[in-house]
Amino acid sequence: MNASTAVYQTPHADGQSPSPPKQMSQIQNLRLNDENQIPMLGYGLGTANYKLDSDSPEDKELIKTVVMAIKAGYYHLDGAEAYGNEVELGKAIIEAGVPREALYVTTKISGVKIQDTKEAFELSLKKLQLDYVDQYLIHAPFFASSDEDLQKKWADMEAIHASGKAKTIGVSNFLQKDLEAILKTAKIVPAINQIEYHPYLQHGDLIPFQKKHGIATAAYAPLTAVVRAKPGPLDPTYEQLARKYGVTPAEIALRWVIDQGIVALTTSGSEERLKGYQKVGQFKLTPKEVEVISELGKQKKFRGFWKDKIAADDWS
Repeated sequence: MNASTAVYQTPHADGQSPSPPKQMSQIQNLRLNDENQIPMLGYGLGTANYKLDSDSPEDKELIKTVVMAIKAGYYHLDGAEAYGNEVELGKAIIEAGVPREALYVTTKISGVKIQDTKEAFELSLKKLQLDYVDQYLIHAPFFASSDEDLQKKWADMEAIHASGKAKTIGVSNFLQKDLEAILKTAKIVPAINQIEYHPYLQHGDLIPFQKKHGIATAAYAPLTAVVRAKPGPLDPTYEQLARKYGVTPAEIALRWVIDQGIVALTTSGSEERLKGYQKVGQFKLTPKEVEVISELGKQKKFRGFWKDKIAADDWS
């Protein structure tokens, strides 16, 4: 397993990028430590699309929304067992009519309940009506009461990867101590850690630690500073940069993530807004602008998720 740091997709000698995505072609893929590539902008099935009861009647409006997102060009689809909507995601994939090989599909095993990993994975595949997923993640480490619990779960993930039914395996919401635990026994280094990430939650030394070990980062809730955490010290800077580049503050927020080599996951029920987010493929922030946003972001702390599991003063 190649544990080198994840890097941007690089051009071939003829100047052409290998296997360019068929959608949002201006936005690069990220090459992971297993040599698979992940689109750097994805559509998330959590938050607004969340279903409290996965066994409740099929949500036809949700299926329509996801079909809309796919047809708007979002081929990277980020789902999870805990979102309760794998059935709807699977039906949307079928209805959208996009070839399976053109899509990048992620799902996750619950990070809070103890269960058989293989059984949970096979149930997710059944609900999704898929033979494989591109990425399978442990949603969170909170099911574990010891390092051994985390290590055993990761061994289960490695077995699923060996089956060929999950091309890439990784984790989500892991802190450095959780990663250190599984790295002690891992045969395969996690390819990615999907975390809440935005200027008001930059996680201290976590990102450098992940880079050192070749673990990529995916950011959920990347728009927090322009939505849930307003007002804040970044508001004037976002507005200024939005005017400079002819985009919205939300698109500046997404670009700040992508310009750090981090995958950005967003969601919306608005086709217009989703298409607007694709403007992030048409400009780049300067290194100085990325740095300014990062520094201003340190003036405020805001965590939107897992506040019942992570200490109020823990910003790692």
